[in-house]
Amino acid sequence: MSVFMNKDGRGILLAMVKGIQDNKQYLGDVDGLIGDGDHGMNMNKGFTLYEEQLGDDETTFSDGLFDLGNVLLTKIGGSMGPIYGTLLMGMSDAEDDEDEITLDLLAKMFEQGLSDLQEIVDAKVGDKTLVDTLAPATESLKKSAAEGKDFKEALEDMKAAAAAGRDSTINLKANFGRAARLGERSRGVLDAGATSCCIIITAMADGIEAVLV
Repeated sequence: MSVFMNKDGRGILLAMVKGIQDNKQYLGDVDGLIGDGDHGMNMNKGFTLYEEQLGDDETTFSDGLFDLGNVLLTKIGGSMGPIYGTLLMGMSDAEDDEDEITLDLLAKMFEQGLSDLQEIVDAKVGDKTLVDTLAPATESLKKSAAEGKDFKEALEDMKAAAAAGRDSTINLKANFGRAARLGERSRGVLDAGATSCCIIITAMADGIEAVLV
């Protein structure tokens, strides 16, 4: 069964950074439809600050997640900083100084991140938030690990689950955040957080696929 080495984190983290940087305008446009339009700018700021902090240094996957989460938690403010900070730092905490990241361990990291996030937010699947992307992606990974699937196949399934979760938010009514004030008028557009979460998960998966051994 394939694994990836924890020490090969730099490329994975930079793939996540590039995913957000490349979609800065798109995320702003999505957010502007029912929010205040600054999601892309804020996310780009945080991920770029992390890239600058990393510089030419190497990082493990788990340390990189923690450091990125810490930057988002402390530097970008608003609601998404604490949300993404808690998620990524929670994922890092689930990794127990392992040299190799197995599919089972990655699933546990996602599960811990989701669990930690749900300790600070009440959002559930169906509330038109990033949980609509994160929860099905996590469940997909857990299912693949339980079934002993090939790591690459599991990552592809996770990306598909994340995308389906993101797309499901089009038809949902927002129950949290600025968009919640619109009520039924919040239907018909993607949720910005669900969209950025899908970008991050997809970029992470692509980065992992590149270093599988």
